[in-house]
Amino acid sequence: MHNLKELKIWQKAIDLAVLVYKATANYPPDERFGLTSQIRRAAVSIPSNIAEGAGRNSNKEFSRFLGIANGSSYELQTQLVISNKLGLLKDDVLNDLLKQIEELQKMNYAFQKMLSN
Repeated sequence: MHNLKELKIWQKAIDLAVLVYKATANYPPDERFGLTSQIRRAAVSIPSNIAEGAGRNSNKEFSRFLGIANGSSYELQTQLVISNKLGLLKDDVLNDLLKQIEELQKMNYAFQKMLSN
């Protein structure tokens, strides 16, 4: 098992989830059960899967959960781009979030590679 609080990837994923919640706070009420909910679930799924993997008994299992977290990050990217195209998310906010997601994806890939060695 890994010490979750020491994992930079988990900390970064938590920070991203908080930023996503703030970015979607002003979405229209009719999106509450639609895009807003989808985006927030994807954002929360990233650190949640990292945490679940960290608590598993092997690096192989941990790597599998990192893969799930990575999938959620791509889902989040897609949903944020759709939000932007619908005029719900400003370009500067989108670009900042996408930059952070890409950095997290790179960290995830490197961490998975380290676990497999």
